[in-house]
Amino acid sequence: MIEKTASEARQNFAELINQVAFGGERVMIHRHGKELAAVVPMGDLSLLNDLETRIDLDDARNALKEAQEQGTVSLEELKQQLGL
Repeated sequence: MIEKTASEARQNFAELINQVAFGGERVMIHRHGKELAAVVPMGDLSLLNDLETRIDLDDARNALKEAQEQGTVSLEELKQQLGL
């Protein structure tokens, strides 16, 4: 992974974008030693999005399983429990 200061990234933005887009490099941008952002190839971003989707699906499946184990109530029962 390439590391650049924010000012280096700003001064050489076109070169940085080319390194990422065409060279497949990942660039970490920092200021005063603190990591601020990363510039990654689109393939990496797509992979991150896919991972987030899988995590969301796992969470949804777990929630459904838990609901099935605990049982469900009808809308009318829920309204009654909530005093609506």
